Amino acid sequence: MPIKVLTPEVVSKIAAGEVIERPASVVKELVENSLDAEASEINVETRGGGVELIRVSDNGIGIPASELELAFYRYATSKIADLVDLEDISSLGFRGEALPSIAAVAEVEILTRAPSEAIGSYICLKKGEIVARESRPRQQGTTVVIRRLFRYLPARLKFLKSAATENSHIAYLVNQYALAFPEVRFSLITDKRNNLSTQGDGSLRNAVSQIYGLEVAQRMLGVAEESAFARVNGLVSPPSLNRTNRSYLTFFVNRRWIYSPLLTRAAEEAYHGLLMEGRHPVVILNLSLPGRELDVNVHPTKAQVKFHNEQVMFVTIKKAIREALSKASMAKPIAMPAMAGAYQQRSFTMVSDKEPTFTTPLPTLSLPILRVIGQLSNTYIIAEGPEGLYLIDQHAAHERILYERVLAQWSRQEVEVQGLLEPITIELNPREEEILRANKDMLAQFGFDIEPFGDKSYLIRTIPALATRANLDEVMGAVLSDLDSKDEVTSWEQKIAQSLACHSAIRAGQQLSNEEMLALIRQLEQANQPRTCPHGRPTMIQLTSYQLEKEFGRAG
Repeated sequence: MPIKVLTPEVVSKIAAGEVIERPASVVKELVENSLDAEASEINVETRGGGVELIRVSDNGIGIPASELELAFYRYATSKIADLVDLEDISSLGFRGEALPSIAAVAEVEILTRAPSEAIGSYICLKKGEIVARESRPRQQGTTVVIRRLFRYLPARLKFLKSAATENSHIAYLVNQYALAFPEVRFSLITDKRNNLSTQGDGSLRNAVSQIYGLEVAQRMLGVAEESAFARVNGLVSPPSLNRTNRSYLTFFVNRRWIYSPLLTRAAEEAYHGLLMEGRHPVVILNLSLPGRELDVNVHPTKAQVKFHNEQVMFVTIKKAIREALSKASMAKPIAMPAMAGAYQQRSFTMVSDKEPTFTTPLPTLSLPILRVIGQLSNTYIIAEGPEGLYLIDQHAAHERILYERVLAQWSRQEVEVQGLLEPITIELNPREEEILRANKDMLAQFGFDIEPFGDKSYLIRTIPALATRANLDEVMGAVLSDLDSKDEVTSWEQKIAQSLACHSAIRAGQQLSNEEMLALIRQLEQANQPRTCPHGRPTMIQLTSYQLEKEFGRAG
């Protein structure tokens, strides 16, 4: 499609806003133009944090000489022509605003040659006006050079960070597009130093190796999920590979790099219970769906998109990641054994108009058969397995077992309940009373029969059977506190189960017999998620046979 100025009708429908916020904004617009031009090689060079120089060169289809000057007109573009195009956008850039916006805040040179032309075309702009034009030799493609960014806007210039910080923003951006387009060869030179060089062989894993390192690339798990609504492809990390921040969560929609709180929440919920609090996975996913199912024109810099069916997209991403995590395990889930206890118990059936909502199983990351050796500090169980030595936190392990057990009972509507011979009296503060009233039916589903008993006092007549040895004041305080939390990832039934498991589990410092340790290990082996407690804390530390041999000087 040739470059032309958009009609006022189309312009009025485009999200307005300044697209040049910092040097990385310039690189983003130019790289996206190169990708839209079908380039298979893109070279980026910067100096002085991108303020002194930005050069982006590609081997794309170039710009015909007759359209080159028009490309710097405001709202001139080759990406869209009418409102129909705006509703189904397939290109990365479309707003027709980037080049004139860049030319307004910097000195710009562009040299380009289209395949139908024998020689390239060059123009130079200062303050948005063309000051030079001529023909120059060039192979097919386009080179854009930006000098003295924000020279005419000193107020904007003083708000930029150090050159090192601006360079990091540029590097991060180029890295993301190298992940989105592994078939394109990217290079980044920063202050004459080679910062990035990808092979462009189409392998996402190879691109990850160039950006995050070989070890990360080798450990990542493949994702390939397709539904009637969308297709998800990419790589995600196993729970053992994680980071302290969310900057390693990368999402593309139709290969457009976006920031999406929705998709971020979906990914983190897929890992819920597998990672410690404050740890985050490495995720690189591309979500492919028809252009009519999303709006990319909701953000001035195209950094966000709006899905017409957000819930479907949330479930799609979450399901795709969990499938990948499940396939990484060789073992299948094993049903939890019935709880054994010394207390008389009776069956409890939920009274509810709704089916249980805890229906999506977590991926299984199984354990091998372990041989118990002993106990360390009355806190850790020492065990041997085919893969080496295991130190198991007895509280975290028991917490995992109880958590899965109570949720399994809840999902079957068969929570085991213990009736109390003498009701227990508890006192609640006004906030706790409010939470109790709002969640009384939910608590009843887990076996709590609680009724008012005077001012601020309540009687507990029945409790979940697994909590019979727990301090009920602590249990109720924790349950009500968790139900009051603003955690949107954890469902209410998971919150209750977490509190019950935590306060009913074996404590650190409690001496266990060999039979008790063996029983605990056997139950942990059958858990769906044996390697973490419900809060994401590890239940064990493993020393492989190779690590032991290396420490003792036996490894070759």
